[in-house]
Amino acid sequence: MNEKQKIEDRVRKKRTEIVQIEEKLKAAKVYISALTDVLKMLEGDGDPPETADSKLRPGSAMAQARDIILARGEPVHLDELLEAMGKEATREGKASLAGSIAAYVRRDEIFTRPAPNTFGLIELGHESIIDDEPAEPPAGFGREPVSSAFDDDVPF
Repeated sequence: MNEKQKIEDRVRKKRTEIVQIEEKLKAAKVYISALTDVLKMLEGDGDPPETADSKLRPGSAMAQARDIILARGEPVHLDELLEAMGKEATREGKASLAGSIAAYVRRDEIFTRPAPNTFGLIELGHESIIDDEPAEPPAGFGREPVSSAFDDDVPF
């Protein structure tokens, strides 16, 4: 073999060696990426669970209502909530606060409704009332009223 062929063989071997090293480097990068993803998942497990405090915007009417109920330790009537918040118990104020709290009650989050217009907290173990009334309209609902023989104005 002449010198030129020896050098060409060495170049070929080094190129093959480079390809092998690049494959190992690529595999090592994938491995590091997978380990990093696992670390991110494990770090998420250490986060504190979401609480009622973190779900309600501080200073909002809902946060104020929760704080009032929490301080009293028992369910509070809507009028008393508004009074404790320093708001008038107007029809609009009642409707607004009751509607907002009721949305949480329907989703079974934070608030409960242990009595009409009275709200408690799930975290204090207050239970919502169960509506014993059927969710159906009353019998005869939607039918035309039965006319009597005394109704002369009604044509038959």
